[in-house]
Amino acid sequence: MSHSEGLNLDRRDLLRGLLATGGLLSAAPHLLWADEPEELPPAQFRFGLVTYLWGQDLSLPRLINSCESSGLEAVELRTTHAHGVEPSLDKKQRAEVKARFDDSPVTCIGIGGNEKLHHADPAQLKAAMDATRAFLRLSVDIGGSGVKVKPDHCPRGEERERTIERIGKSLQQLGKEAADMGQEIRLEVHGSCAPLPLIERILEIADHPAVGACWNCNDSDLAGDGIEKNFARVSSRLARTLHVRRLDEKRYPYDTLFGLLRAAKWDGWMLLEAHDRPPEARVEAMRAQRAYFEALAGKRVPRKTN
Repeated sequence: MSHSEGLNLDRRDLLRGLLATGGLLSAAPHLLWADEPEELPPAQFRFGLVTYLWGQDLSLPRLINSCESSGLEAVELRTTHAHGVEPSLDKKQRAEVKARFDDSPVTCIGIGGNEKLHHADPAQLKAAMDATRAFLRLSVDIGGSGVKVKPDHCPRGEERERTIERIGKSLQQLGKEAADMGQEIRLEVHGSCAPLPLIERILEIADHPAVGACWNCNDSDLAGDGIEKNFARVSSRLARTLHVRRLDEKRYPYDTLFGLLRAAKWDGWMLLEAHDRPPEARVEAMRAQRAYFEALAGKRVPRKTN
């Protein structure tokens, strides 16, 4: 079945079916459908996986198979995990990784790096930038489209504006180099730099089109003027990737986020980054998240009842 055909399934029956086959959608009884179709256009974005944490222990063949079996269409390969896609791979090994993805329906989005750009120490900052450059070259070789980095913290005792400027200038330089490789630098909204007013300021300095914000579904998204205003701060600078937690969690207004993304006609990759241990029935759990995604991404949006 094609992706478009899948989106035309009766999502209510899909949710009920998953519930009946193992109780995976425990929140499903609380989802009802609005009587009238949503005015928003259907989602143009697609659904995939960040390999932190649900994919951290999977070999590359098993990872690709799990995504294919569950309907997750892409992966961001987190560094240091069991799939072992690292800058240490030689040319032949990189070609083998690319071939595995080319032979599957799963898209390699790129590398989920863990490099932090807040360092006040010049040597540490240079090391982080050099590591990011190595990940960019790796992403090119395996068929990816970008590398994730972190802002990450505001060092204690330093003026915040100075930290913001250093991060922004570092991103600007990396963005220029990434663009020359056909890649993107994805600034994960992470750490004590996660408040969206700070990310907005960083991106004003890093004004290169190859640098974008990777929305990360943090509690701070809801702070201040709320998610709508915070989303507006960076909506024109969203990267091609965005991270979500489990879509059945009630702590975050996913219906609002999906609406904002649909209204913005964002057409990147929404990637599942579940913050709990990998479930025993992993493929089934991933498939359940896919069902939630389809429900939120379609022409009708589920609403919760008391």
